[in-house]
Amino acid sequence: MRVVSGTRKGKILKAVPGSSTRPTTDKVKEAIFNIIGPYFEGGLGLDLFAGSGGLGIEALSRGADKVIFVDRDGKAIQTIHENIRTCGFEEKAEVYRNDADRAIKAILKRDLVFDYIFLDPPYRKQQLLKLLKLIDENDLLSVQGTILCEHGSDVELPDSVGRLVQRKHENYGIISISIYSWAE
Repeated sequence: MRVVSGTRKGKILKAVPGSSTRPTTDKVKEAIFNIIGPYFEGGLGLDLFAGSGGLGIEALSRGADKVIFVDRDGKAIQTIHENIRTCGFEEKAEVYRNDADRAIKAILKRDLVFDYIFLDPPYRKQQLLKLLKLIDENDLLSVQGTILCEHGSDVELPDSVGRLVQRKHENYGIISISIYSWAE
């Protein structure tokens, strides 16, 4: 696993020890960022099921100003901190050990709005529809923002969730990505 492009291109990222997380492959990561970027001129990101932090770190490498990383697994949090240090992004990252629901509640208290939201929950515990509804109902996405959902290819997400519209859907073997933004 590595940073695919941007200011930290080629930096090796550690995976979370054990089998509880599944890192996004470099191939899929490159495809994702070619669709939503490929580079950014600032912006705030949320990596909600961060795992090793690979998606958020890739966003920082490609120009995002700051990313908030959230995961409930202690090993994942430790790995995220190590990967952020390796890439020199300590000043551009906030890392929290929390579950998705509590993290969203904390974010709402801070009145944050995100330009990039990365949702890559465990495939067995699919929560994407619920999370998309929460993002829509609470206006957590900026006007020009993008939500990336990574999920099993056996999961079919709706064309729209509230005011959010699915802009793109791609399959990469057993992995699919669905990209949402606000309806025009």
